[in-house]
Amino acid sequence: MKKIINYSSMFTGIIECTTKVYQLNREKNNLRIIFSNPFLKKKIKINQSICHDGICLSIMNINENQKTYSVIVSEETLLCTNLNFLKIKDEVNLERGIMLHERLNGHIVQGHVDTTAKIINIENRNGSYLFFFKSKKKLDSLVVKKGSIAINGVSLTVITCNQYIFNASILPYTYKKTNYHLMKIGDIVNVEFDILGKYINKFIQQYKMK
Repeated sequence: MKKIINYSSMFTGIIECTTKVYQLNREKNNLRIIFSNPFLKKKIKINQSICHDGICLSIMNINENQKTYSVIVSEETLLCTNLNFLKIKDEVNLERGIMLHERLNGHIVQGHVDTTAKIINIENRNGSYLFFFKSKKKLDSLVVKKGSIAINGVSLTVITCNQYIFNASILPYTYKKTNYHLMKIGDIVNVEFDILGKYINKFIQQYKMK
């Protein structure tokens, strides 16, 4: 009997691999991105959701000959993520939706980017790397010390934070296996706040309004 594998559209922030941008095509207000396909031995299919640098995008086409696949990014997604800065050959973090029987090794990541942030400093801490980010959105009620956050799709733990600035430590394995080793000061990254924190914050705001 053929084994049926069910993938969800939920992620954990544990990056499987990276890929490179093969081609960029503007289609009216949308952007079609063609990526090199790193999943040749792990079959992917049309409409399957994959998290690209923290953004949940569905596969629209697979080209077996070119060994590529394409996604279409809407105008709304372009406005609230870093995809407008993408260039051909840029490297992107990838994570397929988790299988329903798997462990959650990171934290719950939806692939719905809340805002972007700028890298304002990178410190080499004798093997690990401390990244400092400045968010476009206030962090007061959304980010907590030792809480989870997804940056370019990577599940990280916040070390310190204030109204707009926070930092997180990147371990050597994560640094090498993701696009973090290519990042530099001034780069723009995608930020997804912890979904649990967002729901709690909304509940508190609604309670205050009563």
